[in-house]
Amino acid sequence: MARFMDVHRGMQGITADQLMEAHKADLAIENEEGVHFEHAWADPESGLVYCLSEAPSPEAVQRIHERTGHRADEIHPMPLSV
Repeated sequence: MARFMDVHRGMQGITADQLMEAHKADLAIENEEGVHFEHAWADPESGLVYCLSEAPSPEAVQRIHERTGHRADEIHPMPLSV
């Protein structure tokens, strides 16, 4: 499985509760695409949200996000970590 970091823009004002709701929605159906969402971060001021996942493909990540109502603006592979 590969690791991906996806970016959501335009989420100014997002609260911790809203971020948790969105993350839980992804977790509820992630197995259907073989994805595992590991963590999410948000900056309410800039409106940026980042999600770290393991998945078979970026398309699988996007399908989950689309189904839960928060399509990613970018999805980046993260092949290296230390």
